[in-house]
Amino acid sequence: MNLPDTLLGEEWYWAAWVVWLLFFARSVWRAPWGRLTDSEQLNLWLGMIVLLTLVWSLKAGVKPGLGFHLLGAMVFTLSCGPHLAFIGLSLVTAGITLNGAGGPLAFAANALLLGGLGVAFSQGFYRFLSPLLPRHFFVYIFVNGFFGSALTIIGVGFSVTLFLAVAGVYEWEYLISEYFPYFFLLAFSEAWLSGMVMTLFVVYRPNWVVTFDDSRYLADK
Repeated sequence: MNLPDTLLGEEWYWAAWVVWLLFFARSVWRAPWGRLTDSEQLNLWLGMIVLLTLVWSLKAGVKPGLGFHLLGAMVFTLSCGPHLAFIGLSLVTAGITLNGAGGPLAFAANALLLGGLGVAFSQGFYRFLSPLLPRHFFVYIFVNGFFGSALTIIGVGFSVTLFLAVAGVYEWEYLISEYFPYFFLLAFSEAWLSGMVMTLFVVYRPNWVVTFDDSRYLADK
């Protein structure tokens, strides 16, 4: 999913830079920076950036722009909130750009397609599903950690597929039959790993998860 500099026309890349700068500035302005004054929270945020930089660098694929790797957006968003998550995933994109896994000109496009859409889908699923379901510990873990993570990476995969087709990089028929179906397989791994991490977080370090509230999910019914 990491785009190189030569895959799209320059107008796509420069347009992505404009959009990314607007969203990045908004996140910098609205992010709860006070949360990172706690050294434990800062270490968590920085640790996620380093870990996901390694994960995003380990990709599989046979054609330019058609790689696959785990995303981790749901865990980042649930733990730190959407704005810190987007800033963090933008730094992850910078990391994979520096190590050669993505092109410098394509940085903004990669940050939007992976980080921006990943956070948007994660936050969207959480905000939509939370009011509809029982306030229960296992519901939080299963729906957000497992199910939400799978839906997020499928949503990002479909968006990337649609974008590449609209940009004329590959034919829609090829992408929808030979590329997009693999995201359903990737979603299983994403769901299992994200669900496991969120389970460990809320059991042993609930203060690491900004969206988890003991009084809401653990109170006696």
